[in-house]
Amino acid sequence: MAKVIFYEKPGCKNNTKQKTLLVAAGHELETYDIRTYAWTPDTLRLFFGTRPITDWFNKAAPSIKSGEVVPEKIDPDTALKLMIQDPLLIRRPLIQVDDRREVGFDIDRIDAWIGLKPVDASQQAISEELMRQDLQGCAHGNEHHHEPGKCKH
Repeated sequence: MAKVIFYEKPGCKNNTKQKTLLVAAGHELETYDIRTYAWTPDTLRLFFGTRPITDWFNKAAPSIKSGEVVPEKIDPDTALKLMIQDPLLIRRPLIQVDDRREVGFDIDRIDAWIGLKPVDASQQAISEELMRQDLQGCAHGNEHHHEPGKCKH
């Protein structure tokens, strides 16, 4: 079992489901609020690896949905600067185990990396149900809108 450092937006439904899967698999979680963590460009950049810049962003962030921020038109330095100013732009969760860091919650990638099989048979059904869900996108689907600052997930 791994010690997982998990950067989330508290109250986010998908982050809660992701943590449930990790705990059911026996992992120890150390959680941080992605919005209040003291990010630097160097510490944040480590989570993105060789992914395209567009994959760094939370597509449900208010400033992206409004068109104020267009990830396809941003260079890496600008992207990191914007994310530090507005952490809601950061795709969630950010996950670290030892020296490896990842962005997002691709179930197959996480399972291959640290394992998501429940350690207790009593958690099997809920884990199987969660693993069938899309835990990367917005838990409310793509067709909803929020007033600025009112997103509760």
